Formats: sequence, structure tokens, C-alpha cells
Amino acid sequence: MEHSGWADERFAAVADVFVENFAEFGELGAAVTVFVGGRRVVELWGGVADERTGRAWEQGTVVPVFSCAKGVVSICAHLLAQEGRLDLDAPISRYWPEFAQHGKEAITSRMVLGHRAGLPVLDRVLSFEEIVRWTPVVRAIEEQRPLWEPGEAYEYHGHVFGFLLGEVIRRITGLTPGAYFRRAVGDELGLRTWIGLPQEEVAGLARLVEAAGRPAMPDPQSLIMRMVTLNGALAVPGVDEPHGFNDPALLCAEFPGAGAVSSASGLAGMYAAAATGVEGSPRLLSEQTVTQAVRELSAGASWSGFPDLGVRWGSGFLLDGPRFRPMLGARSFGNDGMGGQFAFGDDEFGVGFAYVANRMIGHGDARANRLITALRDCLGG
Repeated sequence: MEHSGWADERFAAVADVFVENFAEFGELGAAVTVFVGGRRVVELWGGVADERTGRAWEQGTVVPVFSCAKGVVSICAHLLAQEGRLDLDAPISRYWPEFAQHGKEAITSRMVLGHRAGLPVLDRVLSFEEIVRWTPVVRAIEEQRPLWEPGEAYEYHGHVFGFLLGEVIRRITGLTPGAYFRRAVGDELGLRTWIGLPQEEVAGLARLVEAAGRPAMPDPQSLIMRMVTLNGALAVPGVDEPHGFNDPALLCAEFPGAGAVSSASGLAGMYAAAATGVEGSPRLLSEQTVTQAVRELSAGASWSGFPDLGVRWGSGFLLDGPRFRPMLGARSFGNDGMGGQFAFGDDEFGVGFAYVANRMIGHGDARANRLITALRDCLGG
């Protein structure tokens, strides 16, 4: 495979691992970007963006990054909180009065950010066409009863996370979360990161490929499958099926819990901007805001009995977890995606990191972890 880009000499080990991943894990196309102290120190890409045509992966190539979208939405929520426009610990009904029914009156945005709101799935079955219109999902959330007493347990909130917080963002700003992110962050920094891909970007998308030997999927009516497919409206897995994650109809709509599309540079630049600022610009999130974001809210076995895999959640972000998502330390905050993509920031080490790929292996696979281990070594452990 051809590889392009560069790395500062101090970070040559990251480049070595990036190349090794192609040989050891059968990478198709991939990219990694690292900022340190607001300066880009690693920018690497290589391989094939579209296996059908042999189109090469380029520096600005974007790919579906699934739940890395939650990091985008969470940064928007914390930015609004920092500006005094959103109180994360106030009832959501302060901003969205219709939400306060069926036992949801005391639910806060912080509970949603920590996956503790009792709303991991929706009872109402919506078609794909209804979901992309946004309002039917909002109505379904208003009608939903929590599955447990809000705040008393946690379970990954999947797509509901994005739509629920996205509606709070819309009520405050008048913009859907993807549009607000572009106005508040993405456009100013020139980030190739979207929730709701512009139509003109579709031709340059990297195409996802599922890894061979995929394990059997759970029952479609199980909680996890209802969560990731929105009750069957999306094809998971099945990236090439209608409404799978290669479908432009999905990627160009706003699915703010798991529908982001980005380049590695876009995600790394977003986290670098949040943690340190980029190339002399002021940081997006203050030290105090990050301190609140990295306070652990959820860990251990989930409400449904899913075992403790070492996952730790702060306010909207995965936290450093030696068993699940090792990052750099107590100030690391990020999110991963179903295909193995991962991005995070850290204001102690001054880092913004992102790895993206189009061959899907799954959550927690070794590719990103190996790159982060090399980065940690380059930073001095």
C-alpha cells in the first residue's frame, strides 16, 4: 500500500506503527492526525478509499465515523454551557417544555451525556423517512417513558443521545446540531467534519468495507440491536444495504448520535481546538469546562447487565480506561466509532488525536490503540 504525509522526527514511531497496521491488520485505507500544543505534528494517510474502483485515499478523504459524532455533539453542548446558554444540570424541560412528561421531568442534559437518562431506545417504531425529518423523532422522545429511574443506572444511549441533545441545541440556537457545529466550530477552523454531509462531498467519500469473519449478530429485537438500528430503520451491519452506512441518504441527513463523517485531520483538529486551540487560536473549552467533562459519571456493568468491560464515561466523552480505551491520562476525553475509528483530546498533554479507516473491525480493535501507545511513548510515557 502507498502511504503519504509526514511526521515530526519526535513522532516517527507513530508513523512506523501506521505503516505496520497495514501489514498486520489488512488495512484498506486509513489516516491518522496528531496535534500537540496546537501544532500539527503527524499527518499520514494511505491505501484505498474505494475498493471497487481503486481510488486512493487522499489527505482530505472523509469516511463515516459512526459514534465519533457523540464527541461533536458533546463539544457543542459544553460550548453552550460555557457561554451560559445551557445549564447541563437543569431539567431539559427548561429549554424543551414538551419533554417534561411520562417521568422525564427531572432529566438533565448531564444525565444524557452520562448515558444515565433511562432513554437508550425508543418504543415507537419510525421509518427512515420519518427519522430524517427530525420532528417525528422529537415527538417519539417526548412520548417515551424512561426504562429506569433517571440518574440511577446507565446504558449506552446510542442514537437517542444525539437526537435528544440535538433538540436541546436546536431549542437554544435555532439550529440543528450539525448546522450549529459548522457555524460555531467547523467553518471557522476549516474542519472536514460534518453531521449531515454536504451533497458535493459525496463523491469523495471513502467506502466502508466489513471485515471478514463477522460474528453473528444479536436478535433484532434485543436492546442492543434496537439501539443501533433505531428499531430496524437502519441496516447494521450491512453497510451497502439501503440505509446502511455507505448510503448517502443516511450520511447527508442528520443522525447526530452516530452519523458523523470526517477526515482524520477534521476530528483531530476539533479536539485540539477544544483542548489547546489550534495554531495560536484560543481554546474552545476552558480548563474548568474540561474538568467538568472528564469527571466520571458512569462505569461498570450496564442496566441491561452488559458486563463491565472497563468503559468509563464523563459528560459526553469516553475517559481514559486501561482495559477499554487507553488514552493519555486523567484529562483525556474522546469518542470512538463502530468501524474502529477513534479521536480524543487531552489538555494536560496538549493533544488532539484522530485515527479513521474504512475497513471495519469493531470497537476497541488494536489499530488505534497501537497508534496511541506509540504517541504516549513519544510524549515521554
